[in-house]
This record gives sequence, structure tokens and C-alpha cells, in this order.
Amino acid sequence: MATGGTSEVGDGKGTLVTLGLMPVVVMVAIMWVVEIIDTIASGRLDRFGIEPRRLWGLDGIVFAPFLHGGFAHLIANTVPFVLLGGAIAIGAASRFLTVTVIVAFVGGLGTWLTGPTNTIHIGASGLVFGYLTYLMARGIFARNIRYLLGGIVTFMVYGGVLWGLLPAPGISWQGHLFGAIGGVVAAYMLHADRDEPNEAGVTTKKPRRSLMDRLSPPEL
Repeated sequence: MATGGTSEVGDGKGTLVTLGLMPVVVMVAIMWVVEIIDTIASGRLDRFGIEPRRLWGLDGIVFAPFLHGGFAHLIANTVPFVLLGGAIAIGAASRFLTVTVIVAFVGGLGTWLTGPTNTIHIGASGLVFGYLTYLMARGIFARNIRYLLGGIVTFMVYGGVLWGLLPAPGISWQGHLFGAIGGVVAAYMLHADRDEPNEAGVTTKKPRRSLMDRLSPPEL
């Protein structure tokens, strides 16, 4: 009986991990399918990326992360997307999806507002930069030693890519920059403590709970 109980707990945790990683797997699969179709279509889908200050270019905020300028570009984004996105998603699909929406919106809108005229911005690198800064910043807002250590490890492994925030020809550094800003915004929105009203509707100093506390099971 004891062995059966242990197995059930393990299976439950394994299910949580699997469910958490599913959105990452699905997004990567869509990127690859889209790139295969785009290759067959001679790159015609790339026009659905972010076109700065064009009303129709706003659609690219949704589409751009799934579009890439060839398989080399896609492969370069796939590896960090899976690793960083997976680190966010393990055990909490809602966390990954929330961070992704915030980063995509902030990064996409910032690119739309500041990118050069007559350019089209595509690729998941904005999300990658957002995931990176989210993982680095969340420990500060959450005051969680585990998150802080994770942020340090993340910086040691991937911190070098932050050079991509600097202006460079032929690279959507605006997408990188605003994606990174979106990651910090996501870390603040999800993990910074907030005062909560009591039953009488009066705001008190305690208890304080972050948005992530409300989205996640207690053990997360």
C-alpha cells in the first residue's frame, strides 16, 4: 500500500511537469510548421510580422514570434526558447502563458512604436529576451532565494546574449530591448507583493500576495 501511495504522488508531480511544458512544446511545434510552410511559400508569410507604425502591422504582435527568416534563424531561437521557456513553465502552464502574453505585448508594441519605417520584424527572440530577464528579475520582486539563485545561474549561462540589446544593423534590437523590458514587467506583475482588502473592503498591510500566488497552486 505504501509503495502504491508513493507512486501516485510521483505520477502527480510528473503530470504537473508535463502539463506545464505542453505550451512550450506546442509553440515550438507551431514555429516549425509555419517555417516549413513559409519556405514552400518563398517567405511570403514574413509580411505578417510587425511593421512599425502601420495599423495593419499591429497584427504582427501576435504573429511575429512564430515567423522566422529561415531555419538557421529558427534553430537559433528554438534552443533558448525551450530552455528558458521550460524553466518558467515547469509545473505551471499558467505562469508560462501569462509571462508570454505580457512579454509579447510589451515587446511587440515597443517594436511597433520605435522600429525603423518600412521594416518588418519577425522571430521569437523578443520572447527569449523576455524569458531571460523574467528569470533574472523575479527573485528580486518575490524575495525568494530559490528564484534569486536561479536568476544568477540563468545570467551566468545566457547573460552574454544581453549584448543583443545594443543597436546593430540587420537585427531587431528594438524587439530584443522591449522584450527584455517586458520580462521585467512580467516579473513585477506576477511576483511583487500587493496589499489585499479584508472582508470589509479595507486595504490592509497584511496579508500580501503576489499575482503569481493567486495563479499557482500553493506548492509553486
